[in-house]
Amino acid sequence: MPVEHDEEHFEGRLGRALHDAGDRFDTDRAALAAAGRARGRRLRLRRRAAVAGGAAGIALVGAGGALLVPWSVTSAPLPSGSSVAEQPSGTPHVLPLTGRELIATLTDLLPEGKVGEQRARGTENSTLPPYVHLVYDDGKGPGAIGVTLNRVEPGSDRARDAVDCPDKALVPHDSCVSTRLPDGSLLKLFQGYEYPDRRVDTKLWSADLVTPTGQYVSVSEWNAAAEKDAPISRSEPPLSTAQLKELVTAQVWRKYVEFLPEDPKKPKPSATPPAAVEPGVDSVLATLVPLLPKGVEVVEKGRDYTYVVLDDGKGRSYLQIDVQHGMGDVADELFGDGSETLPDGTKVGFRESGGDKDVAGAVMWTVDTLRTDGFRVVVSALNAATQHDAPTRETPAVSKEQLRKIALSPEWERYR
Repeated sequence: MPVEHDEEHFEGRLGRALHDAGDRFDTDRAALAAAGRARGRRLRLRRRAAVAGGAAGIALVGAGGALLVPWSVTSAPLPSGSSVAEQPSGTPHVLPLTGRELIATLTDLLPEGKVGEQRARGTENSTLPPYVHLVYDDGKGPGAIGVTLNRVEPGSDRARDAVDCPDKALVPHDSCVSTRLPDGSLLKLFQGYEYPDRRVDTKLWSADLVTPTGQYVSVSEWNAAAEKDAPISRSEPPLSTAQLKELVTAQVWRKYVEFLPEDPKKPKPSATPPAAVEPGVDSVLATLVPLLPKGVEVVEKGRDYTYVVLDDGKGRSYLQIDVQHGMGDVADELFGDGSETLPDGTKVGFRESGGDKDVAGAVMWTVDTLRTDGFRVVVSALNAATQHDAPTRETPAVSKEQLRKIALSPEWERYR
């Protein structure tokens, strides 16, 4: 059956059922109208996609997903063939949010161009968020574009991480701007690279939006037809920063997120605060800097992570420190053969490695300490300005003994 005829037949049956139900109860007319407009928009997008590419040319992904709508028609039975399934009293009816709808929505929002490979996931998997991914060509070469929809707890660490610009020392990038929009939403516009070490020069540009109610929309694009393992096909990703902003703030994405079911495993707020709170970046660095050896200048400090970049006149050197609670249960994993135990029970270990980014010539020294109550202080130094850069010197600017002295300093007792 043609797509349009089937949907019009469904709409007719649904309209009659709602008309009958309307004679038997009062409802929120504004919510009903809003939901009707949202469904009408989705149906138009579906028809447009079917006409443009043919129903067989659009992947039916996620047809078993569910989209909650803000009304219930439990007062009267719906026709047995309706897409709106009968539910127990008080339970909202559901409509599917399919991969096909997400593909059609993204295609409709993009500037004029050619759309190639498409894939998407609707709401059929309650543990994975809906997403849509396609290849778009505006005449200057194909580029991959993806959109992911999700919920985050407003004000949570996850919400902040989504819209905070990363430190360049940890995530090299060309540009990142985080702003608050007039409606209170937070928006991050990022221009960087798929591979931080630039071993392949694939560019990754993204826009992340978190609304005051926790709706999370993320858009990413690349200057290649795939995120990884695809040749660079254009100098920059297809959409400009302004176009990324327009796409991520489109109201239709927020409406889709509104109806995503709440995570049943979401922890409930606890009235009891955690026993220990990890100290903030500024506090840790304020304690660290006076402990550094003389003659070493701090030329850069972390904003979101506890690190400094040092310069002793012989080349820059990266130093990071972590202060953690409750680490006693992993003591055996952290401290093996070669570690020592001090008279007060504190465990001390030393490790030498090439860092964690596989940079040729990198040398990283780490001193790890664990107090008897599970309080851990671990400090590492590298012979380069960042974990991604080539070494600037043979060894780190802080010696092994100096690292040990920093990690065991009584100044850290204030955080226990």
